[in-house]
Amino acid sequence: MKFVDEVKIRVQAGDGGNGCLSFRREKFIPFGGPNGGDGGNGGSVFIVVDDNLNTLVDLRFCKTFAAERGQNGMGSQCTGKNGEDLTLKVPPGTMVYDVHTEELIADLSAVGQQVCVARGGFHGFGNLHFKSSTNRAPRQTTTGKPGEARELRLELKLLANVGLLGLPNAGKSTLLRAISAARPRVADYPFTTLYPQLGVVRVTRDSSFVVADIPGLIAGASQGAGLGTKFLKHLSRTGVLLHLVDLVPADGSDPGKAITIVAKELEQFGEELVQKERWLVFNKIDQLPEEQWQPLVQKIITQLKWHNPVFAISAIKNTGTRELCYALANHFARQQRD
Repeated sequence: MKFVDEVKIRVQAGDGGNGCLSFRREKFIPFGGPNGGDGGNGGSVFIVVDDNLNTLVDLRFCKTFAAERGQNGMGSQCTGKNGEDLTLKVPPGTMVYDVHTEELIADLSAVGQQVCVARGGFHGFGNLHFKSSTNRAPRQTTTGKPGEARELRLELKLLANVGLLGLPNAGKSTLLRAISAARPRVADYPFTTLYPQLGVVRVTRDSSFVVADIPGLIAGASQGAGLGTKFLKHLSRTGVLLHLVDLVPADGSDPGKAITIVAKELEQFGEELVQKERWLVFNKIDQLPEEQWQPLVQKIITQLKWHNPVFAISAIKNTGTRELCYALANHFARQQRD
């Protein structure tokens, strides 16, 4: 299924039904009086969070969504039926903006949370509504009010506990496959991951967390280079960033410089990502003897003056991944207690 994280739609609430002009006509009752009923209210448009969705693809092809119009009033004091409300379902993490004003209408993060984005029109009054002691045969009615119409931009920011980031081919997708049931595409060429992937990591029977894997970053990603620029925003909804580093790059580049490149892109994208807790995870230690990779890791973290947690793993061999998952689970458990 194609991952869609931004769509523009138009929503139209239903108009209110018109009031009815009618008089009672029965044999032997020459002055029956007014009996025109009111119209029905127009249906409103709601957006609600559905936990079964993880993309906005259902809203991609139909650009206009309209609620039902209220029924007109009828004779015999019959009120028109209210128009049916229209409910659009979106995944958790959806942000709703007004296209013209860029106003944030709602930040929908909790399952079941809903917001009314277009209010239905109020009903019109029939002539029965205007009957009085001084006006016994009113011919006055009102029309229903038009329903609201808005153009909206829906933007999805994934909700996850952990966000994976790093240069292409750092092993992010391989790690996600190793620790969860997710099956992202894995290959030996850059940009294998073309859109974000989510995976649930179950550590114990009562402990689990969600991991988001985004496409690899390259230098200049925050200005539009590569694929990372449009997906960096998803990391803003994560609790911890796992920065994966290829300890043995195929091109022979310095792993320390790779860390600096990604860190610089986070700074240029926004302060929000810089302030997030970031853990270093050195991957592919299976390609070096232990007496070689340990001093290399120590040298890099000393040069960077790194103080956050550091892990060394082999995602493809599942070495060190269990310890990493338990450390993350304990971290989130401490946050809940605090």
